Amino acid sequence: MSNQAIKLSDNAAKRIKFIMSKAEKSAIGVRVGVKSGGCAGMSYIMEYAKEIKPNEEIIVDKGVKVLIDPNAIMYLLGTEMDYKEEKFSSQFVFKNPNETERCGCGESFKV
Repeated sequence: MSNQAIKLSDNAAKRIKFIMSKAEKSAIGVRVGVKSGGCAGMSYIMEYAKEIKPNEEIIVDKGVKVLIDPNAIMYLLGTEMDYKEEKFSSQFVFKNPNETERCGCGESFKV
């Protein structure tokens, strides 16, 4: 496996494929980034990607195209993206080795 910024678990890849099957035809993949906010300082964001932006890293893993915001790459290196379904919630989970702190609700992190 190459040294890509993030890896996808089988569950994450399956869920993204499902989400993309429901997306507008103009969506070419999923964009992952980080933004300032939350109790620990940074939070993950995901959105449909309709075009490739300059300097984005493009990862194709398990048949899924993920575009990484160039401002987020240094925060996401080595991260595994997973998808968890529980009794009352389902969500994408980021297992990020760069995190030094995560808030109690799990919504934000610090590197």
